[in-house]
Amino acid sequence: MFLAVALLAQIADTITVTATRTKTRLADTPSSVVVLNREAINNSPASTIDDTLREVPGFTLFRRSGSRSANPTSQGVSLRGIGASGASRAIVLDDGVPLNDPFGGWVYWGRVPRASLDRVEVLRGGASDLYGSGAMSGVVQFVRRHDDALTVDVSGGSERTGEASVYTAMSRGAWRGSIAADLFSTNGYVLVEPRSRGIVDVNATARHSSVDATLARGGVFVRASHFEEARNNGTPLQTNDTALTQIAAGADFGPLALRAYGVDQDYAQTFSSIAADRSTERLTVDQRVPSRSRGGSAQFAHVVGAHNAIVAGVEGRDVNGVSDETQPTSHTRAGGHQRSASFFVQDVIVATPRLSFTTALRFDDWRNDKAFRNAIALASRHDSSWSPRIAALYRASDEISLTASAYRAFRAPTLNELYRSFRVGNVLTNANESLGPERLEAFELGARVANVRATAFVMNVDDTIANVTLTTTPTLITRQRRNLGSTQTRGLELESDWRLADRWRLSAGYLFSDASVTSGTLDGKRLPQVPRNQLTTQLIYSQPRATIALLGRWSAMQFDDDLNQLPLRSYAVADLFVSIPIRNAIAVTLSAENLFDRRIEVSATPVITLNTPRTVRIGLRFGR
Repeated sequence: MFLAVALLAQIADTITVTATRTKTRLADTPSSVVVLNREAINNSPASTIDDTLREVPGFTLFRRSGSRSANPTSQGVSLRGIGASGASRAIVLDDGVPLNDPFGGWVYWGRVPRASLDRVEVLRGGASDLYGSGAMSGVVQFVRRHDDALTVDVSGGSERTGEASVYTAMSRGAWRGSIAADLFSTNGYVLVEPRSRGIVDVNATARHSSVDATLARGGVFVRASHFEEARNNGTPLQTNDTALTQIAAGADFGPLALRAYGVDQDYAQTFSSIAADRSTERLTVDQRVPSRSRGGSAQFAHVVGAHNAIVAGVEGRDVNGVSDETQPTSHTRAGGHQRSASFFVQDVIVATPRLSFTTALRFDDWRNDKAFRNAIALASRHDSSWSPRIAALYRASDEISLTASAYRAFRAPTLNELYRSFRVGNVLTNANESLGPERLEAFELGARVANVRATAFVMNVDDTIANVTLTTTPTLITRQRRNLGSTQTRGLELESDWRLADRWRLSAGYLFSDASVTSGTLDGKRLPQVPRNQLTTQLIYSQPRATIALLGRWSAMQFDDDLNQLPLRSYAVADLFVSIPIRNAIAVTLSAENLFDRRIEVSATPVITLNTPRTVRIGLRFGR
């Protein structure tokens, strides 16, 4: 009983800023929030932060591969099995500033240096009432460190993989400055399964670098960052490159928080057609996608009397992007301009010491204009959305609490979905400038009993955006992004955390997600990229001489296509992390991913591609 009470106290004292856009104890919010603190991040064997986030049940990218080996356009994140695509159905924030690609909605997970993180907060469930279009299935927020310290983490190992992450910060009077950087490089592996490989199949290599510098005085800060990435995507002619520069600034004056940012990005990618025997390939598209984004927000939080805590704010964003494609016999140039504006208000009402309510409402208005394809002007589009929420939290006792929430959320199509086509293997997916927004209605019930938490939910989405198959031939599958009809996801989250002894900790999470199409031509089909069952476990042994972490993940079968004709097998994988201090603040680390070298199917295009095989890295870590 003592261990359960101690753990409950730890959970109660955990602070989240994501659930209510202001500092709130985790035990005081009705939302489903998981917080990965610095200890959890440091004890993860994963080489990338998105793979670390797979410890959270329901966190998925478009496909099963991570940023270590996947094309960036497939790194859109979704939560709770709402359905995945290249565009995120969850917003990813860096201390309140959006990280989602301004043109496509996907995420470059290496942009935030790992050593600079204090924690990562994951809010599962629609959050458009506070965060707008990008948050239809939830929010992932990176919260930075603000301590004066020096941390260096370097490692190298399998597949000629090397990585380094550095954070250093110093204060002088009222001024404070910090610098953080990440470097990553891998020679990779052949993506295609062994029995289907041909002469054209080569290692999928990747390298990226990110650096940012922050200068702060009082509550005002300015941060400049630069990110570069280059990949070979598994054949000699399939490559992509990214260069991205961002300036972000903010000011926190008591209850008032201001944010502003600007992003300039150049993205380039080539696509090829591969012969059936995979002995030859030919270049089909050379694509350049420059984009620009400017945005900002203002938020005010205030406690009114003894029973109300109000948060209100406004946001705006302006995005320009162009897809410039050179093909063997033609040239296509398409793009557009997207502007959005919104306001929101939230009131947390403490009715009694045991009962509280949260009400929120947000209005978003967006317009797509100046759209074109070659010399032809495309129609302007204008739409809007109201996103309300009502939630209740009842504390039956110190160890038992009950929650209920009902809300609406939405996602507007990205410029990428409207105007940019792409090709993966022999699957061609065309853009669709007529897409409308997806709209979600959801209801959830939750209960926490000591250190066990359960949440049941139902999510209905109208006008779901999906890649719909139009034609199939032996050499080419043609799809188009379309509003296919309605979908429903019914699910259950279970999570728990036990301290088995002073030095042992066991945690587990489970997600059941039954996601299917409920209207339209695909009525009755399961949503692609959504397994019905996911399980994660983590066992940590910690003492002054060593820390050992063993992590496990299991995922059921899922389909890779809308017609449910291309299944991907279930898989189970184990990862290992060991840290051994050798002197002062220096430790030797050992990381092993996919410890038993299990086969993890990533995609069927229709050729099966695989996730990373067993990899081992040895490293040195200085600081914390």
